[in-house]
Amino acid sequence: MEFKDYYAIMDVPRDATAEQIKQAYRKLARKYHPDVSKEPDAEARFKDVGEAYEVLRDPQKRAAYDQLGKGPPPGQEFRPPPDWGSGFEFRGAGDGGGAGDASEFFESLFGRAGFGGGGGFGGGGRARPRRDRGEDHHARFVVDLEASLEGATRAVTLRVPEYDADGRPALHERTLNVKIPKGIQAGQHIRLAGQGEGLPGGGKPGDLLLEVAFAPHAIYRPDGRDLLLDLPVTPTEAALGATVKTPTPAGPVELRIPAGSKAGAKLRLRGRGLPSQPPGDLYATLQIALPPADSDAARKAYEALAAVPFNPRSSLGV
Repeated sequence: MEFKDYYAIMDVPRDATAEQIKQAYRKLARKYHPDVSKEPDAEARFKDVGEAYEVLRDPQKRAAYDQLGKGPPPGQEFRPPPDWGSGFEFRGAGDGGGAGDASEFFESLFGRAGFGGGGGFGGGGRARPRRDRGEDHHARFVVDLEASLEGATRAVTLRVPEYDADGRPALHERTLNVKIPKGIQAGQHIRLAGQGEGLPGGGKPGDLLLEVAFAPHAIYRPDGRDLLLDLPVTPTEAALGATVKTPTPAGPVELRIPAGSKAGAKLRLRGRGLPSQPPGDLYATLQIALPPADSDAARKAYEALAAVPFNPRSSLGV
């Protein structure tokens, strides 16, 4: 997708203050408002200006957007960096301030619900204001898979974007020790009571909702409460069947490979996934690994195998 330079759209420098951004928005909104503008692309420009203002007016979205720098080189497609948004702490939804629906670029960064309310990545839409307590905050954080497999306490450092005394966004960090419940899944939330925003003049603070994401694991890939595993087997084990040692979070087990198994076949180990309620399963996907022909004995074995009549391209009609 195309990278959007919101500073260029607003015609402001990257270190512009909040007041400068507000003034630029008012000027451009008047210039490109479809009801009064005679510009041929007024509607599209008005939409771009509204979207740029939605990001740059909000210290949280702006600080997160600034982490991207100036985007990829011209002509190169943009893709959000891995684990985009992890560690940013966002307030609840605000009162909006854009025009029209969001672009694909905006949604790739902040989620469909992030437009029109400072809800941040994949936010939950507009928050209802409450007078008896402060706003909830939310953040996404990445933990190792073992934290869910065993239950653990992990330190998480959150970046809280705020405006400084000069009206420019700045990041402040805070570190919390978070208890990770055993069996928690990616996308689920941990609620930390009283760690959200406080009320001016005192009062009960809101809560902090932490959305869990998993760092890549050397062996397993989480899929909800299930775990996926690529299991290498030899051609002989796949063709003739065998019992092979297979890793699981609780330790290795013996897994029976049915005779005639093909690459990509999935075998299920019931109850060997995340220890959720109920526990997930472990799915082993067979990957046929070929021995190297790096010795006379290995080459002779391959020559003997070549004598077996078999055309792997018969389904292609050749």
